[in-house]
Amino acid sequence: MTVRAVWRQVEAKDYGLMLRVHRWLAPRPLQVLMVGASRLGDGWLWWMLGVALLFFGGPHRFVAISAGATAAGAGILIFCGLKHASRRRRPFEIVPHCWSTIPPPDRYSFPSGHTITAFALALSIGPFYPTLMMALLVTAVMIAASRIMLGMHYLTDVVAGSIIGITLGRLSFHIFRFHFFHLL
Repeated sequence: MTVRAVWRQVEAKDYGLMLRVHRWLAPRPLQVLMVGASRLGDGWLWWMLGVALLFFGGPHRFVAISAGATAAGAGILIFCGLKHASRRRRPFEIVPHCWSTIPPPDRYSFPSGHTITAFALALSIGPFYPTLMMALLVTAVMIAASRIMLGMHYLTDVVAGSIIGITLGRLSFHIFRFHFFHLL
């Protein structure tokens, strides 16, 4: 089976899931949760986390903030480049969503920038603060799920974004952790 044939099968599954999601009138509490989770990923949560860490983050706050900023910055560069290269239309442009009407932050779908940033920050900052790790991961998963539920992304956009974000987050943490422990 060729790569093109495999990709066609993946796109068909993506399209089928998108149709089911776009036609499902989710219960109102779930709609509110998904919009709220998506809005958390718009950037303000991450800035607030950075400010909170700056004031209350303890002795490794600067290293943790640097790791997060590096991972998020690299993620933004990567998703901007990939979106421009792929030019994949967003799901709601193909089939209107039955209840979500939030505007997209940019034009293209692949990969999910919200997901990249959420996982990059969770996995670059979280290991410095183990008590925050679970909350950061749950937030990242909720943001990723919301992007599909709101018609902003296909499943593959979010999976790719998760992989990129996890990779960047882990890499950034290990680079900055090495630096931090050599400063002691």
